[in-house]
Amino acid sequence: MSRARTARRIAAGAAYGGGGLGLVGVAAVGLVLAEVQFAKRTVGNGPADPPRADGLYGSEFSGPELSPGPLRMGMLGDSTAAGLGVRRARQTPGALLASGLAAVAERPVELRNVALSGAMSDDLDRQVGLLLDGGAPPPDVCVIIIGANDVTKRMPLTQSVRLLTAAVRRLRLAGSEVVVGTCPDLGTIEPVYQPLRWMARRVSRQLAAAQTIGVVALGARTLSMGDLLGPEFAANPREMFGPDSYHPSAEGYATAAMAILPTLCAALGLWPGSDRLDVSRDEDMLPVAKAASAAAAEAGTEVTAARGPWALLKHRRRRRVPAEEPVLEAPSPPGR
Repeated sequence: MSRARTARRIAAGAAYGGGGLGLVGVAAVGLVLAEVQFAKRTVGNGPADPPRADGLYGSEFSGPELSPGPLRMGMLGDSTAAGLGVRRARQTPGALLASGLAAVAERPVELRNVALSGAMSDDLDRQVGLLLDGGAPPPDVCVIIIGANDVTKRMPLTQSVRLLTAAVRRLRLAGSEVVVGTCPDLGTIEPVYQPLRWMARRVSRQLAAAQTIGVVALGARTLSMGDLLGPEFAANPREMFGPDSYHPSAEGYATAAMAILPTLCAALGLWPGSDRLDVSRDEDMLPVAKAASAAAAEAGTEVTAARGPWALLKHRRRRRVPAEEPVLEAPSPPGR
C-alpha cells in the first residue's frame, strides 16, 4: 500500500474515531520506541528548561504614530517549539520567528510561547486554552510543532491526529492562522541502528503525512520537519544539535526558523502572489494525500490547501532571521 493511502487511512481513522498504529506491527514499533527512549537517555544532558521568550519583538516598529499595532503570535507544542537546548531567549525558535515576522511585516510582534517540554498532542487542548481563554484577543497566527513524543510514547497515530486537528480547529474558529511543523524523522537519532532506524522513519513519516491531511482540511498550512529541516543537520550534526545530541543547537534552531518563516509570512498574506507555483523549484498541485506523503519525505516542504481535494506543494526559499532580545516590559493588556 502506498504511503499516501496509509496516511489517508490514519487521517480517516482520526476523523471517524479509529485507533491503532495502522500498518506497522505493534511488536516492531515497541522495539523501535524502546530504542528511541534509550537513545534519549544516553545522548547527554543539556539545559533543564528552555528560556522564556515571551514579549514584544520589533519594538523599533512601534509608536503612537504607527498602526495597526502589534501582530500577536502563539507558539505551541513540545520541547522543540519551546526551544529546549539553548540558553538565551533570542535563540529559541519562537523568538527567531517573531523577530523575522516583525522585520517582514514592519510591525512589532507580541509572542506568547505556551509550548511544554515533553508534551504530547493531548496537551494541545490545555495550551490552546492558555492562548484563548484569558480575555485577550486571539493570536493572529500560531505555530505548532508536535508529534515526536506521540511516537516515542506510543500514542496511537489516529488519536494523535485527532487531538491535533481539534486544537487547530479551535484556533481557526477563533480567527487565527495556523502553521504546523509536522512530526520530525525519528530515524535520524544516531543511537538507533538499522533496521530499527528504518522503522522509526516509517512511523514518523506516517504521522507527519496524516497530520498534514488532517489540518490542511481546516485551512492550516504544514511544513515538514523531516530530519529536522534539511541536509544541514545530516551534514553537520555536531553543529546543528545541542549538548544532548537530541534537540537542536542555537544554529540548528536558526536553520529551522529560516525554513518556517516564509510559510508563516505566507499564512498572513505578507507576500502577495506567494502561493503561485514555481515549477523551477519542483513545486506542484497534487491531491492532498499525495502532497502530504511527498512532504513527509522531504524536509522543509510546505503543504497548503488549494481547491477541492487538491493542495499546493511548495519549496519556498529560506529567509534569514534576525536575532533579537524580547522587550519583556511591553506586553499587551488583556482585552486590547
